[in-house]
Order: sequence, then structure tokens, then C-alpha cells
Amino acid sequence: MSGPTHTPRATAPSAARDAHKLEVAAGTQRENVEGWVPSLASDEEIRGALEKAFDYRGDVTITRKDGSKLEGYLFDRVTGATLEASFVRVLPKDSNQRVKLSYADIAALAFSGRDPAAGKSWEAWVQKYWSKKTTGEGEASLQPDALE
Repeated sequence: MSGPTHTPRATAPSAARDAHKLEVAAGTQRENVEGWVPSLASDEEIRGALEKAFDYRGDVTITRKDGSKLEGYLFDRVTGATLEASFVRVLPKDSNQRVKLSYADIAALAFSGRDPAAGKSWEAWVQKYWSKKTTGEGEASLQPDALE
């Protein structure tokens, strides 16, 4: 009894395996929304603002239609066919309880918290590293900077 046999693979040219010659997709550009208070006049504006809030790395303040406010990190959203069928989930700043809130209950939204990762892109880190290394100022370390 013999083991299974496999068809030999074609060997890729060495240039195709060169990491420097591989196609690399461009990164996404982050929009600076810190401090922004979007207009929520239409359903599409509400949906668009809440999508940006989901991508935001800081806290947001949501004002409900009853006037109460909820400040915290928006960590989840589900979009349905209507605003009533769509909702966000928020970790409040002052509690560990998760709050689920319908899009239809939101009167206003503000990007109130500081974005802790703003300016901490790979390109910014590399530029700072080489600046320190070439000027001899400070310690040019390969360790990441602290977020806080």
C-alpha cells in the first residue's frame, strides 16, 4: 500500500515571491470627527453619522428624544430596513452595563470623547522614529508608544 500522491505545484518566479514587489492595497484614510456634532435631519444622515460613530475610537454623546443623554463608547450597531429596526449598543462611560438604543430614539449625536489613537498611524510612528534616530534626540526605540 502506498501513500497518496500529489501533482507537483508550479514554482512561482522569484520576483512574484519578493515582498517588496507584491501589490499592497492602500490603507483607509481616517476622517477627523473628534468634536463633530452632525446634523441628523434625515434617515440617511442618522445612518451615516452612526456608521462614523461605530468607526470612531473615542466616546460619543447620544441625546435621546426624551432629552436624556448617554455618553460612552459605541461598540456595535445593527442596521435594519427602518430606523426602528436598527440599533446601536453603547458601553456607558460611568457603567459596565451595555445599553441598546434604537436609531429612532436618537435626537442628537456628538463625538465628544478624545480619539486615543489619533495621530498614531504607522507612517507617523516611522517618521518620529527616523527623526529621533537621525538627530540623536531621545531614544529611537522599536517599542510602540503608549496610548495614554
